[in-house]
Amino acid sequence: MNIYFAPLEGITGYLFRQTYEKYFGGIDRYYAPFVTMRDGGYMKKKEKWDIAPENNPGYQLVPQIMTNQADAFCQAARHMEEMGYDEVNLNLGCPSGTVTAKNRGAGFLRNPDDLDRFFDTVFAHSPIAISVKSRIGYYEEDEFYRLLDIYNQYPIKELILHPRTREDLYRAPVHREIFSYAAQHSKNPLCYNGDICSLTDVEKLKKEFPDLKSIMIGRGFLMRPGFIRNSDSSAQKSDNFPGSPDYFDTLYHFVTELQQRYTENFSGETPVLFKMKELWSHLKMSVPDSEGCFKKIKKTKKLSEYNRIVREILVSHHNN
Repeated sequence: MNIYFAPLEGITGYLFRQTYEKYFGGIDRYYAPFVTMRDGGYMKKKEKWDIAPENNPGYQLVPQIMTNQADAFCQAARHMEEMGYDEVNLNLGCPSGTVTAKNRGAGFLRNPDDLDRFFDTVFAHSPIAISVKSRIGYYEEDEFYRLLDIYNQYPIKELILHPRTREDLYRAPVHREIFSYAAQHSKNPLCYNGDICSLTDVEKLKKEFPDLKSIMIGRGFLMRPGFIRNSDSSAQKSDNFPGSPDYFDTLYHFVTELQQRYTENFSGETPVLFKMKELWSHLKMSVPDSEGCFKKIKKTKKLSEYNRIVREILVSHHNN
């Protein structure tokens, strides 16, 4: 089974990807957080830097675009082809209100006729393959039947499906019955995304969908980095499995090097602390007595204090 790392805006940039790959690895594809298109399909310098091949060595990266303008998408796809990419991913899943208000991300799903016309243009003119990351609708799960009819008309390289609506955000249970319908009726290769946070979740998914070739994991890898590293999930039950002493040693070196990379690339302690606190809001799931640990991290205002707390937390678990 192919294992993909989902894009998470503000977290999984190239510095994170480089560090994760060094300490955990085993990811078949990383997907970059979306870039938004400006006039002429141009990217911001920071966005272009994030997907620059020289900043992403040693692993496969797929860039992602967020737009509802076909011409801008095609122009951006040409830029990405010039950078050496042979695939681009379209974001139809982001549920953020600031995004959906502009009919982008999951907001585009409210207008299936417009989406159909968009696809008609981009699949005719994009110089590289297009994959799609989508929710199952905006308001109701029944919207998916119309959406899948549209998706089936086009040669989508892979349909990455998060079986929630935009209105579900991340709170409501995933609609596995809708994914089951997609598994039976999609004419394009299918990838599952949503609430995969443990090997048990992976095994249940494989049992329910034995023909599934790919899964995409996002928050699960932030909560428990390295919990699955290749297609043979049983191989992960080793001394370095989450919860073991060796795992906490690896985790300590991972967060320490990531913080060092941020320090070298950002100006001042504040943005570094913000990044690390955001990561720890997920990573606390890896650590026993996590709420108490995270409260200490959340309160700190200095990197020296942050480093002392992290060392105390992870080294103590390594020694237990």
